[in-house]
This record gives sequence, C-alpha cells and structure tokens, in this order.
Amino acid sequence: MELFELTYLHRTEPESPLEIVLNPTQIAVLQAKSKKIPQELTMGWEIEAVAQLWGYLEHRRKSPIGIQVLWRGWVKLQDLCEGWLLAAQNYAAGRLSSKWK
Repeated sequence: MELFELTYLHRTEPESPLEIVLNPTQIAVLQAKSKKIPQELTMGWEIEAVAQLWGYLEHRRKSPIGIQVLWRGWVKLQDLCEGWLLAAQNYAAGRLSSKWK
C-alpha cells in the first residue's frame, strides 16, 4: 500500500486494524521497538510507531505526521524487518555464536 494511502487512512480511519497494511514481522518489530504498546493495535498507533522510528516526537501531536517522516520511518522499518528475519533464520539454523543465543 502506498504511503499516501497510509497517511490518508491514518487521518480518516485511525481506529481501523493495522493487519490490513502490515505483515506479522512488521508488527512484531514495531512492538519490539515501541515504548508504549496499546491493548488494541490500530492504524493510528502503527503510523505513529513508524514515524517515531525516524524521530517523530510524541509531544508534537498537534501537527500531523508528514509524508517525509513517514517515508524515512518506513524505510527504517524495512531494514529492521530484514535484520529480524535474518536473525531468526540464523538462529533456527544454529549459525549464531553462543554469545547471541
């Protein structure tokens, strides 16, 4: 889904479930990186969590999240997901050294 569509969904339907946009790995990474995890994961939380990966400050909630910050956070999320999957594959294959297990 395009980031413009994500931004639109965040502004118009922030309570919609985020599973329509993110895969399970992306959700797991965002949960691992987030300081505050709500009981119900919504599109609003997802957009803010992605923006915070690039430095969006929570106290600036009065200003909407811009596409540039969202794009940079999205790129960082993809990098984190790649690392997450590589670590999982190496762990499953027993290729991690003992200090990482």
